Amino acid sequence: MAIIFKRARLLNEQGELIQTDIKVAGGRIVHIAPDLDASDDDEVIDVNGQFVAPGFIDVHVHLREPGGEHKETIATGTLAAAKGGFTTIAAMPNTKPVPDTKQQIEWLVNRIRETAHVRVLPYASITVRQAGKQLVDFAALKEAGAFAFTDDGVGVQSARIMYEAMQQAAALDMPIVAHCEDETLTYKGCVHDGSFAKRYGLSGIPSVCESVHIARDVLLAEATGCHYHVCHISTKQSVRIVREAKQAGIRVTAEVTPHHLLLCDEDIPMLDANFKMNPPLRTKEDQQALIEGLLDGTIDFIATDHAPHTEEEKSEGMVLAPFGIVGLETAFPLLYTHFVEKGICTLKQLVDWLSKKPAETFRIDGGELKVGAKADFVIIDLHNEQAIDPNTFVSKGKNTPFAGWTCKGWPTMTIVDGKMVWQKGRGE
Repeated sequence: MAIIFKRARLLNEQGELIQTDIKVAGGRIVHIAPDLDASDDDEVIDVNGQFVAPGFIDVHVHLREPGGEHKETIATGTLAAAKGGFTTIAAMPNTKPVPDTKQQIEWLVNRIRETAHVRVLPYASITVRQAGKQLVDFAALKEAGAFAFTDDGVGVQSARIMYEAMQQAAALDMPIVAHCEDETLTYKGCVHDGSFAKRYGLSGIPSVCESVHIARDVLLAEATGCHYHVCHISTKQSVRIVREAKQAGIRVTAEVTPHHLLLCDEDIPMLDANFKMNPPLRTKEDQQALIEGLLDGTIDFIATDHAPHTEEEKSEGMVLAPFGIVGLETAFPLLYTHFVEKGICTLKQLVDWLSKKPAETFRIDGGELKVGAKADFVIIDLHNEQAIDPNTFVSKGKNTPFAGWTCKGWPTMTIVDGKMVWQKGRGE
């Protein structure tokens, strides 16, 4: 049986919205044309002029399972992804236990198959237990189904370990994905070393703790030929280093989060730990450099760094609370409202940063709406305007700095492999 989505509005190659129909069968898009005829066996869904985009791809998500199921599970995190329009996500390895062996990756792959609502690509760690001392068996982990290698949550402190990791990853044509943070320069800080930290007498994390790691790593990537990807870039110095590395022909890519694009440390209201994330919110100048870097292609795409925590953990205050915020359910409305509606970027640019660009960067099958492509897409009401309410999140995590922000552009249905995995008003 085929499904025909009638009266869908799609972006053409010129970035213009056009109305057409989409026919899906066997998990693939088989026809895109206006006024498609439906047979008696076909299911027809009237999109009623809503916008249809390729399913979003997020290569930086914390699902917490195994070991952190009180914060999130594969089931709840992937439902949150579906609600936000994400059809493929990549799960970070800072879990308990860490997926650092063939057996752990195989367990994770099976658990994903049993409980996930969307496609999940599992990361393996770079080092055993993410301790930064001993490299994992890269070949065995790739064979078991690892998507890429990262110690996200901590930076790899040893240049030798990172160099040898890149050598092995390059030999396997696998990416190294890096949380960039020199721990000798963090000063046990909880926010950026800037005006907010000074106002409240807090220990601050200087920008150089990130940029010095990126500078080291791009040279190691040049030496090894490895594809090196920078997680959640946050400073103007980091943007400059990535820009210069790309100009030098080094295989480096980078992502930026919605919260670093939309907020700076001046926006933090008092000691609210829902504004505590790592890397921290930086200065207004850094925020502008991130926007410029995204627009000029230095930064390749957007990733949420969805990091759920319990309300109890976040209530411990700015110093003691864990780093991280949730982002899957709010990313598109926030960016559509504050970037597209305000003329900072086009709708096509935003959709590409959330779908096509991550797919191209990591050679993921997805990110496009075309005949023959996987039937992974999201239907969005660009005119629906509502306030962000954490109580409505399907994620276990409610920790967002954007509560109360009014946004347009809310997903109403998400399709993965030709099947509806989430619909507004159903099962929420």
